[in-house]
Amino acid sequence: MPRPRPFWLLIAAASLVPALLSAFTTYLNSRFARRGSADWGGVIFAGVLWLFLGAFTPLVYALARRFPLRRKGIVRTALAHLAGALVMCLGWVSAGLVLSLLLNRRPLDMPLLRYYVSLLLTSLTLCVCLYFAVLGCIYAFTYYREAREREAQQSRLAAQLAEARLGALRMQLNPHFLFNSLNAITVLVRDRNTQAASRMLELLSGVLRQVLQSEKRKEITLDQELQFIEKYLAIEEVRFSDRLQVRWSIDADVRDALVPEFLLQPLVENAIRHGVSKRGEAGLIEIAGRESDSTLLLSVRDNGPGYFAEAAIGVGLANTRARLETLFGDAARLDVLNAEGGGTIATVSFPLRRQAVE
Repeated sequence: MPRPRPFWLLIAAASLVPALLSAFTTYLNSRFARRGSADWGGVIFAGVLWLFLGAFTPLVYALARRFPLRRKGIVRTALAHLAGALVMCLGWVSAGLVLSLLLNRRPLDMPLLRYYVSLLLTSLTLCVCLYFAVLGCIYAFTYYREAREREAQQSRLAAQLAEARLGALRMQLNPHFLFNSLNAITVLVRDRNTQAASRMLELLSGVLRQVLQSEKRKEITLDQELQFIEKYLAIEEVRFSDRLQVRWSIDADVRDALVPEFLLQPLVENAIRHGVSKRGEAGLIEIAGRESDSTLLLSVRDNGPGYFAEAAIGVGLANTRARLETLFGDAARLDVLNAEGGGTIATVSFPLRRQAVE
């Protein structure tokens, strides 16, 4: 944590402003009153007196730290600050008396005690007002700094919570993907298609190696995500043989866009499971990506029987929506609708961000 700045020094230094103004005003008044000659004793007295007041401001700061403004114990706090204001007034007036004696500013026809009491009564109201004005500034700055620290802490906690949530969702997605792939291999083995099963195991080992060895990144480039989808679709092509066709429609200028890792895999999996596998003839999957008004649009479309709203949402889609909400909030959407001409189209949209160029 950064070392707190000595705020009381700033408050004390602020007394230079009224000291200079008071000294300058006294200088001008003495020049006009004496017709050209300045009362330098009065100028020094007026300026140094305000500097004495600045020297007492650390007392205000210490009492503000010792007695913070809280509803509980407000009477005790108020009494402490009233006592502090009186102590500050006594100290300021006493220092002014000593200064006036040194500069021969005390009226000779007035006893010393009477002069001191006169200065005390004259300065009491001003000193108390200045005390509470400085106190208000200290409280305002202190609570502003505490609010900023709370906001920073809440931001750190929110980031840690989002990271933990993304990690949990990813841990759910990986076993889900593995289970479905192994289930497909089981079907091939049961059908005695050992060549296809062997090929699928080889491809699955490569995909799992990437999944398990990849860094825990929130986002990767779209190009990296598409490379992973190509490996995944190679597994499915072994399973479906010549019944699966894939069409790519990715704009070249969005390949460096940042996307959540494993974003498209659940969408492609749903397209195969609920689209291609439901058809007796060849099935088509079209993966598209483009930019629209600083928004990245990704879609996965199939030519299956279509989308049924009453159907239950699987783990893949639920996790995808949760990850998008965690990363982008309301700025991201996942829509699954019936496509024109038949089939289902799943569209993801979120703010376009590109990989920083090093």
